[in-house]
Order: sequence, then C-alpha cells, then structure tokens
Amino acid sequence: MNAIPKSSAVPADLDAFWMPFTANRQFKANPRLLARAEGLYYWTPEGRQVLDGTSGLWCVNAGHGRKEITDAVAKQIAVMDYAPPFQMGHPIAFEFASALAEITPRGLDRVFFTNSGSESVDTALKIAIAYHRVRGEGARSRLIGRERGYHGVGFGGITVGGMVNNRKYFGTMLPGVDHLRHTHDPARNAFSQGLPAHGAELADDLERPVALHDASTIAAVIVEPIAGSTGVLLPPRGYLKRLRELCTKHGILLIFDEVITGFGRTGSAFAAQEFDVVPDMITCAKGLTNGAVPMGAVFVKREIHDAFMTGPPGSIELFHGYTYSAHPIACAAGLATQRIYRNEGLFERVRAIAPYWSDAVHALKGRRHVVDLRAYGLVAGIDLSPRDGAPGARAYDALVAAFNAGLLIRITGDTIALSPPFIIERKDIDRIFETLGAIIDRLD
Repeated sequence: MNAIPKSSAVPADLDAFWMPFTANRQFKANPRLLARAEGLYYWTPEGRQVLDGTSGLWCVNAGHGRKEITDAVAKQIAVMDYAPPFQMGHPIAFEFASALAEITPRGLDRVFFTNSGSESVDTALKIAIAYHRVRGEGARSRLIGRERGYHGVGFGGITVGGMVNNRKYFGTMLPGVDHLRHTHDPARNAFSQGLPAHGAELADDLERPVALHDASTIAAVIVEPIAGSTGVLLPPRGYLKRLRELCTKHGILLIFDEVITGFGRTGSAFAAQEFDVVPDMITCAKGLTNGAVPMGAVFVKREIHDAFMTGPPGSIELFHGYTYSAHPIACAAGLATQRIYRNEGLFERVRAIAPYWSDAVHALKGRRHVVDLRAYGLVAGIDLSPRDGAPGARAYDALVAAFNAGLLIRITGDTIALSPPFIIERKDIDRIFETLGAIIDRLD
C-alpha cells in the first residue's frame, strides 16, 4: 500500500468546512475521514481499509484510481486547461458528445453539457418549457414531479422533487408544479424479487393534473426510473410504459432523471433501455466521468433540439449555459471513462453478476429490524424499522458500525442503500453482506 500523502493527514481544524447533507456537529465530534482510494477500496488517514459499497456517492462505477482517467486528465490539462463554451468550441467536447450519442436510447442524440445532476435537471426543465414556447404552445409551462423524487438541489430540482427536508426550509418553490404519487407500496410489494408486480396504475395519476389544468398547460413530467436517494424505489412493472403512453397522448414531454441509473447501474447503459421506454430527455452526471471530474449532461431528442434551430442562423437559440459547460478536463475524463466501460464490458458485467447480488440482498430477509428488501442491477435498498421517536437513528448507527468494520454504506432515513462499483466480485459481495448482516443483528 502506498504511503498516505501528507496533505491527507487528519486536519488540525475541521471548523471552516460547512459540509453538505451532513450533521456537521455530530460528524466533527467523531469524524470519518477517507484519505486514499484504489479499486474497490478507500483507506483512512490511519491506513485502515474500507470497502466502498456505494461507488463513492453512486458515481465511481468503474472503481477508484483508474490510471486511464488520470492519464487522460493530465494530458489534457497540459495541452489546454480551459476553453470558453460561449461562441467558441474545442475538439474534445464534440468528440465526447458524439461518443455519448452512440450509446443513448434511439433518437436522443443531442447533448447539452452541465457540471452536475442538479444543473442537468434545471437545464432539462428549462429546455422543456422553452421547447413548447418556440413551437407556439407557450401556455405549456407547468411541470409535474413525483412524491419521494430527488432531482438535485437547484430551485427547479427541489420544486419538482418530493423530499420534504429538501423543500421545507427554502420558502416558496417555483410556481405551477404538481406531483404524482410515489410508487412505493410495501403493503403489496414488500420483499419483491426484481420489479414489483403492483402499482402500474399509479401512472394514471397524471390524468388528475391534466383534468385540473388541461394538458395544454403542462410542459413536462420528470421521474427517476429508479428513485435512488429516497431509498431505492423500483418502478412497478408496466408503470414507466404507461407513463410514456399518457405523456404522448397529452403532448407532454417525459424526462427521465438518470443521474444514478445512467451508465450501467441497471445492466444497460441507461434505465430507459433496460425498461424499454424512450423518454424525450435524459439527465445524467455521476457515472459520466466515474466521479473523477464534476460533469453532467442532458440527452435530448433530435426533434426537440431541431425545434430551436429555425430562427436566423446568427441568433442564439437557447439562452442558457454554464461557464464550465463541456470543460475540456471533464471531457477528457468522460471519454476515458466511456472507453473503460466499453473495453472492459462493465455494463454486461453488471448484468451477469446482478442475480448473485440480488440473492445476497434477499438473504437478509428474516434478520431483526429488516422490513423490506429491494434490488436491481447493482443497487439495493434495505429498509430497517425505525426506533420509536427517533427516525433514522437505527440506520445511522448501522452507518457508523459499518465504517468501523471496514464497509462504506449510504443511508437515507432508515434505509440502507448500496451501489458498489461494477468491478465487484462475488467474494466482495459476500464480504459486504456478511459484515452488514452481523451489524444489523447487533442493532438495538
């Protein structure tokens, strides 16, 4: 094992950094620090090995420390560190967009680059509203999200999202937004193997805002094919296809938020392909660059893109973008990442190992406190019963115990979420669930 760099030692002062989505006072009283990463593992500053059961934060799909990405970034930054994306371009941005267009669902071959999943969502929502306007249907400005949805932390994303704590502190949301019911139904679907059998009819919720506001006022519906951050909620069989049918019927755009499911997590490049449903736009980030450099993208159907290309050739078609859109360093990392996925057959690897993963997840059935289990591809949700008067406390104790036992997990409420890198092997899966099973057995 390589020596820990001096800069990775335990810092003397933890006060200045206001940590995101973290109980800062609790963390700083007993910090959990990661100093180095390679393959499936992190190492703490003290040199203790921690198996990464979450691909960092759903993003390091190909494993840590990939030399191909490091070399590509180093080469690019030596050639050109930055290029402005407004009215200028650089070759690697076009090369990367073309490479991505080869693996997206049919027809979604126009790419708008962002820097995160949150930016991708806000970009897609803006494109949806603007698209209807340039087509002469400017009344279509309403947006439809879903309860228990997570679409990042921009005001657009938290408005269409359905996570209470992400919304309640920030005042009035964007106007003109409705929500479908979520699809989580443990009364009928608990411990389902694969996609749950019940709930396709919940897609018909879209008819309620259509009846209330009229379809002519609704621009888009946005959903996660698999809702990750609210507990790995799988779509009922037929739900996404029914939602597609209803959106088509009413002239409403359908946006899939694939920030988590994009780039192989389900065993297909995108969940849209896995579930055989073609949306009008896909948002992505995370696995786009293997988490090495922040980057996101929106994949857009060609006919939506082309609707903007009808004015004078010298006019700007879409007044939207970011200083770091298609950043050359991010593009270099992204191209190297996509080559790894392709050359190592990592999406196919997920599909091959998924049954073993699912069996390991469902082997936890019957353990104390476990009230539901869900798995698909290389993702899993393990629901624990909450403690009376202390929701989330039991899962937090599992998080700390797992870290101390050399396993990184993620929690959301009282759900343990797992999403390991695609290079995982059966022995690593065995280690994850042996460790986790023993921890769950010891929880109060």
